[in-house]
Amino acid sequence: MRLRRREPGLPSFRRQHPVGPYVLDFYCSAARLCIEVDGYTHLTEDRPERDARRDAHLHRLGIRVMRYAAATVLADPDGISASILETADELAAQAPPP
Repeated sequence: MRLRRREPGLPSFRRQHPVGPYVLDFYCSAARLCIEVDGYTHLTEDRPERDARRDAHLHRLGIRVMRYAAATVLADPDGISASILETADELAAQAPPP
């Protein structure tokens, strides 16, 4: 994914960032934004309920979660990345200073 590029003026994302008992796929601390890229297994067994509990926990911590199907990311990586970066910019502008 194109979120790990470090370019001036763009939000910075970390991959596999730990938050409490969870490890986030991508996290932008300035925007308090978590990006999850979900494969097919996130639709099976108890995974949707576990994801919902995890999202609720992150929400209580003030972290916004955006989930994308892996197939969608693979089909349009540039479009998805642009959308995520735009959202991160907006959220970072609204966030109180650390």
